[in-house]
Amino acid sequence: MTIQPARLSDPAVRAFVTAVNAHDRDAFLALLNPDATMSDDGADRDLGDWIDREIFSCNGHMAVDKETRDGRGLVVNYRNDTWGEMRTRWSFQVHDDGRIARFETGQP
Repeated sequence: MTIQPARLSDPAVRAFVTAVNAHDRDAFLALLNPDATMSDDGADRDLGDWIDREIFSCNGHMAVDKETRDGRGLVVNYRNDTWGEMRTRWSFQVHDDGRIARFETGQP
């Protein structure tokens, strides 16, 4: 059974999933530190290019199955128009101001 985004424990992670699922790039970017970074399957990626290619230009959607690390880790069935659906893990580093400094995703 999936966890509805509104029920996710961490406010920054909740807002991240909500922005992805709403296809709201501006809200998504507002959640990130200006120098935020990310990785996909263990390799650092250009954040702007990656989010456009993997989320916003191809209707990315996160269906959360499980939370870990007090809500800063997720197991997700992620779907987009390019790759279809896949099981993924996500982890987040959130600064004290509530903005995301880094997120990592990849296959479990």
